[in-house]
Parts: sequence; structure tokens; C-alpha cells
Amino acid sequence: MTRLNGEQFALNPDLIEKVEAHPDTVAFLLDGTKYVVKESVDEILAEIREFRAGILATSYEMDRGEYRPRTPAEDAAGISSVVPFPSREER
Repeated sequence: MTRLNGEQFALNPDLIEKVEAHPDTVAFLLDGTKYVVKESVDEILAEIREFRAGILATSYEMDRGEYRPRTPAEDAAGISSVVPFPSREER
């Protein structure tokens, strides 16, 4: 996420209670903390979906014995670890 002053930070999506836009985007955490950020509500939701999809993809790879940790070079290149969830026939 990005603060209004341009400073970037990471936020645990499991701690977000709600996100509102009025007109700045505000992320409200479960403990009452508020963060005003540059990203839109839709951008935040997309990032949360991507994060959760990555967790599911990694657990699927681990279950099948195909898990390979990404290298820093792959992270820098933007290579995604998200794979489609298998159909019932593939499981």
C-alpha cells in the first residue's frame, strides 16, 4: 500500500475490517487503526484476492509435491506463482 506522502508499506489483509473511500481511501483494521492510502478500494480488493490466490496455489503445489520456492530474481521479474485450482478430475 502507499501512504499519501508516497511511502510504501505492507499491510496484513487478515487484519483489515473494512475499506472505504470518502474521498480518500481509508483501510480500517480490527484494532481500530486507520490508514489513508492512495490505492482505490478496487485496487486493494484485487491485491487481497491475488494474495489469497497465491496462498491457495502454494498449498496446492505443496500437496502435489511440486512446490519450488521462488528466487529473488523471479520476484523482481514479476513472475506469478498463481496456478489454476484443479478440477475434481485432476484431484
